Amino acid sequence: MSYLLRVQLPDRPGSLGSLAVALGSVGADILSLDVVERGAGFAIDDLVVDVEPGSLPDTLITAAEALPDVTIDSIRPYAGILDTHRELELIDQVATAADDRLQVLVDGAPRVLRVGWSVVADLGPRGAYRVVGSSGAPETHATDIPWMPLEKPTALDGEGDWVPRVWRDMNTTLAAAPLGATGRVLMLGRPGGPEFRPSEVARLGYLAGIIATVLG
Repeated sequence: MSYLLRVQLPDRPGSLGSLAVALGSVGADILSLDVVERGAGFAIDDLVVDVEPGSLPDTLITAAEALPDVTIDSIRPYAGILDTHRELELIDQVATAADDRLQVLVDGAPRVLRVGWSVVADLGPRGAYRVVGSSGAPETHATDIPWMPLEKPTALDGEGDWVPRVWRDMNTTLAAAPLGATGRVLMLGRPGGPEFRPSEVARLGYLAGIIATVLG
């Protein structure tokens, strides 16, 4: 069983080693690490850890937060594929797809950006509509999206009036980025959080911009 942990820890030598030892003491192995953000004296990291079947995620939280100034922002099951060049692979997959390139994009974006689902939305005569969605995208569509067209990548208000009730009930955090000058957006949903960090929004924007160029 694997879990994805978002951890805030002191940005100083030895912090990550201490965390690895603490997690190892409860039978967890760190499989991968992504630095999400760095600030004044702290770092936000995403860790994928492997634990024994039947192990409770609470034990990971207790072990990590026993360390000084370490906080678990979120923990959720992880079933993704580990790799170190996720964005490049997705861009290549979109570029080489014979058809349905937008579907290839939304199917790959959740793995690349570590979210629950993704959709491409556009504006039509009757308002916003979903062009394509990933397999995990909610069946309930957002049809009144006041912030479209979008000029820059943005973390969205998950409690806004435009957000379908079922999305809010699942505490879904949201972010979106324009797909070039097409008027379309790539929107991400992360049921249960955590909130999108500024660095994640910027990463989404870079990816959407490159994909827009590939799509022509």
